[in-house]
Parts: sequence; structure tokens; C-alpha cells
Amino acid sequence: MNDHLDLFPFEIEESTGNLVAFGGDLHPDRLLAAYRKGVFPWYSEHEPIQWWSPNPRFVLFPSKLQVSHSMKPLLNQRRFRVTVDTHFEAVMTECARIKRNGQSGTWITADMLEAYVGLHGRGYAHSVEVWDGETMAGGLYGLAIGHIFFGESMFSRVSNASKFGLITLVRWLEAHGFDLIDCQQETAHLGSLGAQAMPRTQFLKILQHGILQDQVPRLWTHEFEEWLTP
Repeated sequence: MNDHLDLFPFEIEESTGNLVAFGGDLHPDRLLAAYRKGVFPWYSEHEPIQWWSPNPRFVLFPSKLQVSHSMKPLLNQRRFRVTVDTHFEAVMTECARIKRNGQSGTWITADMLEAYVGLHGRGYAHSVEVWDGETMAGGLYGLAIGHIFFGESMFSRVSNASKFGLITLVRWLEAHGFDLIDCQQETAHLGSLGAQAMPRTQFLKILQHGILQDQVPRLWTHEFEEWLTP
């Protein structure tokens, strides 16, 4: 993968491990080609780029979202204000700063930030901002291709802020016909919301159908505001 014309040529098969390729770069066209094959980059600074396709895959069907009893009052009372695509770079930067158990650093390197900001400019990468007054209390970001949303990372500075934002996003995605949310790898947090493990072969079949659905790459800011308005 020495030039952009190669994009992402690898076919992912059942026998392939979770780590499927090394090297290349984060050119936007290569990233989009990788996501369309169920592959995403995940590596630490000073390492070669590593491309992953987990088996099983952790996914969430929007219609199977589970909202806990403790979250329902917060949602009904609109405890937080939510916006979309208004502070993408800030959300991604905050995700990089959050300390996570078992990790000494972040995989959101400067190159990753630059690449995904570029995808945001193209209308593929999206951010959700959760506000407590005028302070950003949490957020998340990911990519949308066709009717598949690929979740990347989230952060929370106030209890339940990121969960509030994610639930709001899932409801938006369901209302707009999205087939699946790719959560990549299993976490208890996502499992509590209804996410489930799926064999990679099944995930890839749903992916190939979903990415072909009509969805013009664009920022969602104004559509989201209109959708939120009673």
C-alpha cells in the first residue's frame, strides 16, 4: 500500500485474524475504502499503522436500543443539550485526552486527528456534542457510510453525558433509516445499551448491503436541530 491508488485491496475472510494489515497511510480515500470492507485503523504513536477487523464484531441495531430506568428521566427532562457536527475537532481532541483503564496513551494521534477532520470536511465523519450549560460535558464521533454508522470514540466530563449523547444519536439514526451501528469491540457500557456480538461474516453481509443505501455525505447540524424541535 505505497500509493493512494491501492486504497485497501485486502479481502477479509473468516480465517483472517483480527489484525489484517500493516502500513499504508491515512489518506481519506484509503480510510473510506477500509471502512467499506469492515476495517479500521488502530495503533499507537510511533507504531506503523495497524488495520483491524475484529471477529466477533460488537454492533448495535438502532431498533434494539435499551434505555435504563435511570436514564429515562434525564432524557425526558432534557438534562443536557445535544448538538451535532458543530465542534468535531474539539470532540476528537477530548476523546484523545481521556485516560482509559489499561491504556498508557492514546491511539488518537495527530495524524489520526488530521485524517478524520478531513473526513468530517467531506461530510463522512460526524461528532455529537453534549452540553451542560455552555460547557461541553461529553461527546462522541464516528463515520457514516450509506446506512451504517461506525462509532469511534466518546468522552464524558459529567456523569451520563456521553451516554445521553449516544442514546440521542441512536434515536436519530433509527429515525433516518440506519441499519447498524458498528461498535467495533465489546464493552460493558455498550452492552448495557443493547449492543451485541456478531460473527464477522454476518457483519460483513449487513455492511455490504448498508453502505449501498442512499445517503449523501453531508454535515447533519441543521437536520438534527429540526429533528430535535418538538
